Amino acid sequence: MFGLFKKKTEKEKLQEKYAKLMKEAHSLSTTDRKMSDQKTYEAEEVMKQIEKLD
Repeated sequence: MFGLFKKKTEKEKLQEKYAKLMKEAHSLSTTDRKMSDQKTYEAEEVMKQIEKLD
């Protein structure tokens, strides 16, 4: 209950974005390989940002 109003850190936001992009890339992998590769690339860029924060 006390964490109800806790703001997310930049790292937490990036981790959620990374997870979302990877999920999209996985779902696209069966229908549109080019878009799947694009989403994977975007996810890798987000991971680089996460690593910079550590």
